[in-house]
Amino acid sequence: MKSVLKICLVAIMVFSAGMVKAQTLKFAHIDSQALIQAMPETTAAQKTLEQQAKGLEDQLLSMQKEFQSKLAEYTQKADSLTDIVRSAKEEDLQNLQQRIQTFNQSAQQKIQQKQAELMQPVFNKANETIEAVAKEQGVIYVFDTNNVLYKSNQSIDLLPLVKTKLGI
Repeated sequence: MKSVLKICLVAIMVFSAGMVKAQTLKFAHIDSQALIQAMPETTAAQKTLEQQAKGLEDQLLSMQKEFQSKLAEYTQKADSLTDIVRSAKEEDLQNLQQRIQTFNQSAQQKIQQKQAELMQPVFNKANETIEAVAKEQGVIYVFDTNNVLYKSNQSIDLLPLVKTKLGI
């Protein structure tokens, strides 16, 4: 009975050792930031974003110039104005300054939203291509090199393969 148990135990060990050896685990890494920067869609998105930012910046500069000219006019005439007129002009300047601050905050939010909107398809395309190349290579895990503490030479670098698949 003990010999049958020993034989079964040895058979299980041999069988499990064969399973582990047959199952080679493949790991890969990629610098996703380098991939995103190399994609032509990123350049197009950045140009669109810069154009929109330039338009908002021009509008902000125009509002600031208007504020500066009204402030200079107020400063010159402040001594000759009546209290009611002076108070009205000060309130007008404060309202204009508040509008400038609100516009600036709104513009920054719009730029961030537009950036997210423009870059999301780029991120999706990069992730889909990384996934496809990883499946082709039989990789079970892909690590981003920006977050990895250690990288073995046995890990496959997918960046050149993904760039090739994207035609970059």
